[in-house]
Amino acid sequence: MATVNNIIAGETIFRLSIMAALVVQIGHIFIPLLLYRLLSPANKTLAIYMVVFMLVSIPITMLNELNNFAILYLVNGNITSTVVSPEQIGNWVLFFHSLHETGIFIAEIFWGLWLIPMGWLIIKSELVPKLLGYALLIVALSYVADFFMGMLLPQLGIEITGVVGFLEILFPLWLLIKGVDAEKWQVKEQHSVV
Repeated sequence: MATVNNIIAGETIFRLSIMAALVVQIGHIFIPLLLYRLLSPANKTLAIYMVVFMLVSIPITMLNELNNFAILYLVNGNITSTVVSPEQIGNWVLFFHSLHETGIFIAEIFWGLWLIPMGWLIIKSELVPKLLGYALLIVALSYVADFFMGMLLPQLGIEITGVVGFLEILFPLWLLIKGVDAEKWQVKEQHSVV
C-alpha cells in the first residue's frame, strides 16, 4: 500500500514521467534518421539496420506506458472499492509496475541491436574517433546480454548495462562538443552517391 500512497502523493511527477517517456520516443524517430544521413556513406545497409532497430523499439516503449496509465487508473479510484479491496489495488499496481519493467526489458533488445550497426558505422566512417564506435559496441552487447541473462538466469539479478551504460553518452557528447570532420564527410558522401 506504501507504493500506492507514494504514487498518489507524487501523481504529478508520475504523470510527467509518462509524458517524458513518450516525448523521448518521439525524438527517437528523428535521431536515427539524422544519424543515417551522417553515417550512411560508410555503409548504407548497416545504416538501414541501425534505423530499423531503433524504429522497432519505439512502439514497444510507447505502448509499454499503458502499464503506467493502468497504475494511474487504479490509484485514482477508477475501480470501485466495492469490487476491489485496497490490498488488491496495491497488488495490481505492483503487477502493472512489473509489466512496465518487463516492457523496458523487451525494448532493450532493440536498444542494443541498433547500437551494433551504429558502432560499426562509426568505426568505418572515420569521422570521429573509432574508440567511440567500440564503446557503443560494448554497450550494445551489454543490452543484449542483460536480456538473455534476465530471461535465462533471472535469479542472478545481474545487469551489465548499469556498469557500462555511461559509454553510450560519449558519442552524442562528441557530436555536440567536437562535431565531425566535415571535409571527410563530404568526400565520403560524394563517393557513396557515385
